[in-house]
Amino acid sequence: MANKRKIINDPVFGFITIPNEFLFDVLQHPFVERLTRIRQMGLSFYVYPGATHTRFLHSIGAMHLMQEAVAGLRMKGIDISHNESIAAYTAILLHDIGHGPFSHVLEHTLIKGISHEQVSLCMMQKINEQMNGQLDLAIKMFTGNYNRRFFHQLISSQLDMDRLDYLCRDAFFCGVSEGMVGSARILKMLDVKDDRLVVEQKGIYSVEKFLVARRLMYWQVYLHKTSVAAEQQLIKILQRAISLARNGKQLFASPALKFFLYNSINYNDFFSSDEPLSNYALLDDSDILTAIKVWSESDDMVLRLLCEAFQNRLLFKVRQLEKPLSKDEIEHLEADYVNRFHICADEARFLYSIHSVSKDTYSPEDDQIDILFRDGTTKDIAEASDMLNLQILTKHVEKHYLFYFV
Repeated sequence: MANKRKIINDPVFGFITIPNEFLFDVLQHPFVERLTRIRQMGLSFYVYPGATHTRFLHSIGAMHLMQEAVAGLRMKGIDISHNESIAAYTAILLHDIGHGPFSHVLEHTLIKGISHEQVSLCMMQKINEQMNGQLDLAIKMFTGNYNRRFFHQLISSQLDMDRLDYLCRDAFFCGVSEGMVGSARILKMLDVKDDRLVVEQKGIYSVEKFLVARRLMYWQVYLHKTSVAAEQQLIKILQRAISLARNGKQLFASPALKFFLYNSINYNDFFSSDEPLSNYALLDDSDILTAIKVWSESDDMVLRLLCEAFQNRLLFKVRQLEKPLSKDEIEHLEADYVNRFHICADEARFLYSIHSVSKDTYSPEDDQIDILFRDGTTKDIAEASDMLNLQILTKHVEKHYLFYFV
């Protein structure tokens, strides 16, 4: 049998090795290949034109960081078997396969009541069936059901391989130097104490920089008001298309997209039948973009207006709200659209969105980041840090916006 050991040249981390044939087979699965057709950063390219890298590339990078983390822990005497290491690489490689086109947009529109993490698990279980149970251990790690808890922390926590990769990668492709973090040093400082992932005391400043970089990336990049405006506009486009479809109008769409436009799919549907998953697995960015291109000539005025504007980067205007809009203000906004475009009030509601964005950079109540001191004691990073503004990073920040068509 030919050797399937492969090396991938990654622009962020250099040469990445696919360590064995099993992982190479997983990498070639259609569920994973689909990620080559989904942008990692959704609609951020409207603000940062370089942000067109894919979720496939991110998944490869996260797997590389997991390899580095496992190697570092082994050097510190942590017993990690070959099977455990392959399971950890597999789990992090597949952690994002449940993402739909344009990041989280589909979680609010085409499917209801099911997160991309739940879809990822569903897809992993399907691959596991096809590969005769070889993903059993990876799934246990992914779901936190493996008896060695630190493996789940490497996959999903406040200092996991997912975050370490996407911060470095997204900052690189956006050209935002403030987001770059010293992932190599953080990985060297990782250790395990009482089955929990910890960071050695001398790595505390690298963790501080990681948290500050994460805050900057969220408010400067991920939650940039223009990116959020584009996302809200796309949501309104899909909501209008769904409204028309569910009322019997025939719309152009790929078979996979048409399935979700014309059928209300919820959590129970997703897990009681193979049809939702098989159609979801065929969806990628091109389904949405092609539909929007065709819908920009729709005979429905609202859908046409939204799609024409989206195609030509005429995005929703943004107004930050100091207080919620009053009922009178909303009615005035809708009346303007009714008079301007000769549409009804129900149709006018697709031309604006009142939306809030929020983020807490670090939450000690979540899976906290523990610092290991030389005397063997541990402290949460928020307590251990002498940096004044680290406590500020635990504050929940929320901003309220009106996005509207002009």
